Amino acid sequence: MTKTDLINGMAENAGISKASAKKALDSLLTDIQGTLQKGDRVSLVGFGSWSVSNRAAREGRNPQTGKTIQIKAKNVVKFKAGSDLGAAVN
Repeated sequence: MTKTDLINGMAENAGISKASAKKALDSLLTDIQGTLQKGDRVSLVGFGSWSVSNRAAREGRNPQTGKTIQIKAKNVVKFKAGSDLGAAVN
């Protein structure tokens, strides 16, 4: 499913225009991104939650040469599915 497919589905299910659905989706994604940038957690009960975790610096290997390289530390986004979402796909 692409963003366009999601917008079309939202518009049809909610009985709103595609432009309104796009605004709503863009607003949701902006709010989720802003909350995660602050280091906070986003939780939608039953659906799932997003959180930010710090991945420490580590050594890796270049698969072509086998040479050891340093991989920098970075923040990563984690998603944990909620019980309703898990039950829906199983």
